[in-house]
Amino acid sequence: MDSRIQKTIQSLQRNNMAGYYVEDETELTALLKKLIPEGSSVGCGDSVTLEQTGVFDFLRTENYVFYDKHRPGLSSEEKRSIYLQNFGADTFITGTNAITQDGKLFNIDGNGSRVAPMLYGPEQVIVVVGKNKITETVEAAIQRARQIAAPLDAIRLGKHTPCTKLGRCVDCKHEERICNDFVLIARQRIAGRIKVILVNRDCGY
Repeated sequence: MDSRIQKTIQSLQRNNMAGYYVEDETELTALLKKLIPEGSSVGCGDSVTLEQTGVFDFLRTENYVFYDKHRPGLSSEEKRSIYLQNFGADTFITGTNAITQDGKLFNIDGNGSRVAPMLYGPEQVIVVVGKNKITETVEAAIQRARQIAAPLDAIRLGKHTPCTKLGRCVDCKHEERICNDFVLIARQRIAGRIKVILVNRDCGY
């Protein structure tokens, strides 16, 4: 195991978060089957990592009540209803913008629908992270999220913010800005509520 991953998992445990390691998508799917009981409800955050690793397809085909925010043709009202359902989900699964070697999660969100259930609501939160998102410090995590993840995500979402053209954050005031909520999860009150699965490859932005 990569020494950075090993150190990060140990730090997560000290912060009352569970850390897991998988080599690839096959091991990831097998672990998710163990962690998520059949028939339970599952919400999700918007995540390129979950898309790339096949997690969304897994949730759609297995025996879960999946609150699928990516279903074609959803209205804004229907999406909001799903966002609210996520608070009562048995499991909320998402990616993260960065994870520090001392076991902290940092995320930037546009409307809070991804970070809010991470903080409160679901009995279990599962975070899937590629090794490319490990940083040494919180400052490096913020830098990574703002200057790497956010501009690429804005491009993916078809925004017209300055970062989509410049390739970097300039702390704009654009109406389509997606960098509105900056959230650092340093520790959990309920031990093991947040479970972080580190995948031994680059995933997402």
